[in-house]
Amino acid sequence: MTDLYVSMAVCGAAVVLSEALRRTARLLPGAYWVYLLEAASTFQLCCCTHELKLLGETLKLEVSVALTITYTMTMIHLLTFREATCNPSGALESVCRGRSSVKAAGILIGCQFAAGFAAQFFAASVWSLGLSEVHIKHQRFGFRCFDPLGGTLIEAAAVELGCAFFVQAAAMHVHKLDEKLRAHVIAAAITVAVYAGGSVSGAVFNPVLAFSVQFPCSGHSYPEYCFVYWLGPVLGKEDQKQGKLFSRLK
Repeated sequence: MTDLYVSMAVCGAAVVLSEALRRTARLLPGAYWVYLLEAASTFQLCCCTHELKLLGETLKLEVSVALTITYTMTMIHLLTFREATCNPSGALESVCRGRSSVKAAGILIGCQFAAGFAAQFFAASVWSLGLSEVHIKHQRFGFRCFDPLGGTLIEAAAVELGCAFFVQAAAMHVHKLDEKLRAHVIAAAITVAVYAGGSVSGAVFNPVLAFSVQFPCSGHSYPEYCFVYWLGPVLGKEDQKQGKLFSRLK
């Protein structure tokens, strides 16, 4: 249990640090605060996912414990991210809907990927302290991670597409519910997606999160990871918005 407590403390530290950056963002002039808000929230998401992925792969947690942690951390993210999307798809959607310029979206996406890259260094720095047996063991392997796919590239891409489609469907209809229930419904949808697809692709369905957490792993090339973790989620999200996937299956 000590390893679990240490990992929770690491996630807590990442949340506190990111919250401090979000509060600082409010002091910036003009639209600059939006970029720091997005970077801070993406950093939080990636740092926590790095730690929880390592914990889950090393300790082989019971399903009930793993799902409880996933749900709890997702709730924390939803309640602290504010307006941040932490997903390049959100920035691209703003451009398509005319709510944002290409330049602004490009800067926003750049901030997201920079935050994902910074999260890799944060995770490695924490692990190098050897705060738990999980960290010490990972340090012995040089912080290397291995093939995250539990199926073929096509199967993994299909899972990422399906997870993105499912979560986007929940997000598009959650406004019909009482405001107090919305975050819980989204967190539950994400938890279900992780449970259903985690063993095949990791159920990331977020391009920048995949870049930070999955791309450094051995087993496949960058183009293959792009196919699974970038193309799959984008198609799944857009298919749900356009309402085309189910019509094709009829």
